[in-house]
Amino acid sequence: MRVLLAEDERLLADTVADGLRKLAMAVDVCYDGEAAVERLGINRYDVAVLDRDMPRRTGDDVCRWMVEEQLGTRILILTAASGIRDRVDGLGLGADDYLTKPFAFAELAARVQALARRPPTGSPPVLDRAGVVLDIPRHRAFREGRLLDLTPKEFAVLSILMHASGEVVSAEELLEKAWDEHADPFTNAVRVAVMTLRKKLGEPAIVHTVPRVGYRFGE
Repeated sequence: MRVLLAEDERLLADTVADGLRKLAMAVDVCYDGEAAVERLGINRYDVAVLDRDMPRRTGDDVCRWMVEEQLGTRILILTAASGIRDRVDGLGLGADDYLTKPFAFAELAARVQALARRPPTGSPPVLDRAGVVLDIPRHRAFREGRLLDLTPKEFAVLSILMHASGEVVSAEELLEKAWDEHADPFTNAVRVAVMTLRKKLGEPAIVHTVPRVGYRFGE
């Protein structure tokens, strides 16, 4: 799960980001709306957490832009405005959820996780391919009925490969989608995650290496 957190209160932003990272989320942080748009234009995110009152570009403006661009990223709005009219207006911008300040971290984390579990439009919540079943809402995976004990990164890699429907996915794309922007582009994290995923999937091998290109899921 990759999250963009856009919040101009730096201490709050950094504290929330640290907490989400402890829950195995990849989190990028920015402190104004213009920086948020720049990040969203470069990276793909599952969820964007946007403060409504940010400098340079408001959270409302960023939300409108995201909807117009059809990024497919789920949006959670943060605001100090707690009135019903404020909530209605926020959701009317195209946001998926709305949380008022002050908030409990546990609630924010639960809302982010719930949004990330929602499949993109047109994408089934459960994938069943080549004997592997990926239950995205429940974050579970099975092979031939056997429950797989996957780490969050292994689950993310398997999800990306299965969504590719047999097409080759490069290591760079896996790194971009399953890790945050601070990941070393020369790291062997992808190779290690794929290696451990293969072991847990068992035989016959179903995640294949395409030399000098990437990885492919399928028989």
